[in-house]
Amino acid sequence: MKKLITMIALLSFVLFGCSNAPEQPSDVSAEAPEESEAVENYAPNPQVPDDRQLKKEGQTHLDEKGELTLKKVKNVNGTYSIGPIEMKVTDAKVMHLKPDYSLVDYFHTLTHDEEFDFVKVFVEIKNTSDQKVNFAPAAILETSNGEQITWEKDIYLDGLTEEIGPNETKAGNVGFIIEKSDMTHFEITTSDVFSADENKIEDAEKIKIEL
Repeated sequence: MKKLITMIALLSFVLFGCSNAPEQPSDVSAEAPEESEAVENYAPNPQVPDDRQLKKEGQTHLDEKGELTLKKVKNVNGTYSIGPIEMKVTDAKVMHLKPDYSLVDYFHTLTHDEEFDFVKVFVEIKNTSDQKVNFAPAAILETSNGEQITWEKDIYLDGLTEEIGPNETKAGNVGFIIEKSDMTHFEITTSDVFSADENKIEDAEKIKIEL
């Protein structure tokens, strides 16, 4: 219950309090970040096929979770500072998924389509402070087609929206089912950063990714 209340507070601050957030990231690194231990230890998702070997548009990967086809890819390699949070976005992809029959019920909570397109980003977040904080790397995603999806509909559930401890690093995917994949860009709005006792530390950041 405490976690649910915290995430509702996070989303409320994003929806009503991030209008003053900068339109462009305040601290973007043009160089590719080195592989961190968190990235190296990332475990494949139990519901979505592993896309790491999909590098070129049109490539397909088939495993026990379903068939995944890469439609668009963007190597971002950007680093963003949101208060004590250092957030790295390595890549962004638009993909088409035909889930295995055994996973259809899982995705039916999010869509009634038997197969669908989705957009995802791989992120690494680090709490550079010596205090626990609450942060969500993608509280809202909005596409150039006007679709707007909130964090509750993330298909990966890699635990990135949970409390992050002092000097802790987490890595994983966030992904959202979309109706139209012919977008030119999409924009991620992070949550605000909150202390463990729910005091706001830093405003949300908006990150625009061109495809």
